[in-house]
Amino acid sequence: MRLSLAIVRYLVLFIAFLTLMQIPALNEWAFWRRTAIADGEWWRILTGNLTHTNSWHLLMNSLAFFLIGFIFRRHLRPLPYTALIVLISIAIGSAIWWSDINNYAGLSGTLHGLFIWGALQDIRHHDRLGWALLVGVIVKNAMEWYSGGSAVTSGLINARVAYEAHTLGLVCGALIGLLSFYWPRTTLRKQTR
Repeated sequence: MRLSLAIVRYLVLFIAFLTLMQIPALNEWAFWRRTAIADGEWWRILTGNLTHTNSWHLLMNSLAFFLIGFIFRRHLRPLPYTALIVLISIAIGSAIWWSDINNYAGLSGTLHGLFIWGALQDIRHHDRLGWALLVGVIVKNAMEWYSGGSAVTSGLINARVAYEAHTLGLVCGALIGLLSFYWPRTTLRKQTR
């Protein structure tokens, strides 16, 4: 199945939005900071997932976002996909509150949620590759817990890899993905060509 122009446009616009969030004033306004949230700046629960620590962080997450969109393009419709991003991001931002993390930035937790959701959609549509993707992302996450995250990635992004957020994203994406097994198949984009 080809990648439609509408999907490419959606993915590029979302990445452009993430890039705008790197403007220092916007980044400071949106960054997940425990003290700011405690002072009533609740929007940071969502927006912290849309900020990044530096250009490398943004680039890695943008490429991953585009790749996930490409891999799972047959399941991607912009409005429901945006709702999925928001839901997973809010769940991660809220759950981080109960951790010892004081500052958080990055889309990677949400990306993990989108990935496992997509793998479950593949499984739902009897695509055997979905099983391999599902096992792969779970193994990757287990390795992060074992190793504490990649030192190379930490060096590039100038921050500790928040593998806890990756796990939270996986759990949220999995729950939503499993619920979709009970939704009618007509809610997903029909495969063309």
